[in-house]
Amino acid sequence: MSNKQATLELGTRPVGSLLLQYAMPAIVAMVASSLYNMVDSIFIGQGVGPLAISGLAVTFPFMNLSAAFGAAIGVGASTFLSVKLGQRDYDIANRILGNCVMLNIIVGVVFGALCLLFLDPILKFFGASDLTLPYAREYMQIILVGNAFTHLYLGLNALLRSASKPREAMYITIFTVVLNAVLDPLFIYAFNMGIRGAAYATILSQIVALCWQWKLFSNKAELVHLEYDKVRVDMPIVNNIISIGISPFMMNACACLVVIFINNALYNYGGDMAIGAYGISNRIAFVFVMVTMGVCQGMQPIAGYNYGAENYHRMLEVLKLASIAGTSVCAVGFLIAMFLPSQCARMFTSDPTLIAHSVVAMRYIMALFIIIGAQMVITNFFQSIGKTKISIFLSMSRQLIFLVPLIAILPRFMGLEGVWLAMPLSDGIAAIMAYVMIYMYIKKLKV
Repeated sequence: MSNKQATLELGTRPVGSLLLQYAMPAIVAMVASSLYNMVDSIFIGQGVGPLAISGLAVTFPFMNLSAAFGAAIGVGASTFLSVKLGQRDYDIANRILGNCVMLNIIVGVVFGALCLLFLDPILKFFGASDLTLPYAREYMQIILVGNAFTHLYLGLNALLRSASKPREAMYITIFTVVLNAVLDPLFIYAFNMGIRGAAYATILSQIVALCWQWKLFSNKAELVHLEYDKVRVDMPIVNNIISIGISPFMMNACACLVVIFINNALYNYGGDMAIGAYGISNRIAFVFVMVTMGVCQGMQPIAGYNYGAENYHRMLEVLKLASIAGTSVCAVGFLIAMFLPSQCARMFTSDPTLIAHSVVAMRYIMALFIIIGAQMVITNFFQSIGKTKISIFLSMSRQLIFLVPLIAILPRFMGLEGVWLAMPLSDGIAAIMAYVMIYMYIKKLKV
């Protein structure tokens, strides 16, 4: 089937089958990404110890901040590439690829070097204690040295999807997860490298995947391929990439800020074990969030196309189906958190104190998860029809606008329980906000 036929089908084929077709590859890739992080946590928790889990949780803001810069380049470049491919401007498309490579190298090296210079103060600011700092430091030293490889790997995977190679991008993601899962026990147990072994496994698996990506983009028979004279900084292209990527940058930077607030509040009111429990609970919740994000990615082209074609019935139909799917996924997460929290915690640790903390954390964090699936779908729906300001507001409302004030206020009266309670409360308020805004939008359409 030609690209033109596939595009036209967005307005004609049954919406349910379209959503399934577009969502499944994205869901597989998203689940693979979430398992990638979970694998590290499981092997570190079981092979190194409970404090290592807490140390790893302290590094989450680092990961979010690095992802923010990666998203600014990767999302910006992939979106810009899609536009130029649609315009059949293949010369600019190849220049975008070259600029993406150069930007990822520059940002990856500079970010990694600066963070290494001030690593201990940054980790303490992120919530590390004297006990967890050595673990967080050992892990991040390796990750930051290989930061440029990580940025390149993520950036080129985003470009593969825009260059009509979503399956290759999915296969590479799955391959990276599997290789990481094989290398983790080898480095942690066999080579007795501890938490450093997990970091080495992560970077090495990304380097191998990067070689695969590089081979794909080196094929000159492809429309989008590497031309080494175009691997340079071209300011007009860079400006376009950054202007598009600023929105996902803000969202990821916001997530970084929120985790810093959470980690510090958890340490002040619950100590290292509370941070470790948050790390475990976050990994479990992340799996269901990523599946829902896969549904959202499947919805976006269908909603966007039919919005542009003013076929509002089909647009609202895909919104409805995606909302049902997102709610169903998060409902499964809610049930697991309520009825199987200790079993989930035992995957990561055998320490009874950390397990007990994790059970409480999981039940609080995912208490209102059943209404979050639709909230995420609605947020992404507004983005897919070009209403980015509403989308950014709804995304930030859950992460920043409601959560941070609640974390600042509730623990003063309720201690550690107030930190945990702040999370479902902000989820509930954000969900109500999203429901009200989509109701007003649909009412305005008069469909």
